[in-house]
Amino acid sequence: MKHVTGNILPAGEADVRVPTRRALAKQQTRAKVLAAARRLFSEEGYEGATIRDIAAAAGMSTGAVFANFTDKTDLFHEIMVADLGQLAEQMREAAGRARTVDEALLKIFMAGYAFYKGQLPLARAAFSVSWTADHGQVLRRIEPSAALIELIAEELNAAVGRGELSRECEVKLRSQMLFDCYLSNYPQAIFDGWSLDALQTRSRDQIRIILAGARRA
Repeated sequence: MKHVTGNILPAGEADVRVPTRRALAKQQTRAKVLAAARRLFSEEGYEGATIRDIAAAAGMSTGAVFANFTDKTDLFHEIMVADLGQLAEQMREAAGRARTVDEALLKIFMAGYAFYKGQLPLARAAFSVSWTADHGQVLRRIEPSAALIELIAEELNAAVGRGELSRECEVKLRSQMLFDCYLSNYPQAIFDGWSLDALQTRSRDQIRIILAGARRA
């Protein structure tokens, strides 16, 4: 038990920290800036949206933006991380409805393409930034991408457990190969106007080829 201003509270309750008014205000400011940035990145692209424009759209000063984010790259990175976190949840849910490893992997791929098809301007901005020489292959390195690779590995390991794939199928290597194939289809998905049906056909072939040597005899 702990004493707080003459009252006795259970230890668990005494340890709960209530956010201060200042902390809540900062959270609200970040949320407004992120919402404004998402809209402007969607409308103007990464290069076209400036910090000054984002601040104005959020009804704030540029100083308020810089008090919460290092620069435009930091701001855009947070939007990408949030989207990838949401996408990982949708992929896991989709894979849970599959009966075979091929079906699970295809559902994972297609959940990703459908997610970004629904927000093409922002997706184009994200992938343009991610694959430039200045930024490097960002999507391969940020934490939620590692979660996507882990999800693919989980499906492969589950297939090994069910006897669909051999125990010598090199799960780690094939998971990375499958993720690379998943990423490689995005230019067609968001720049070349491929339909989801065309992406599904290509993805199914890629999955089949990568798993060909892993099938249990």
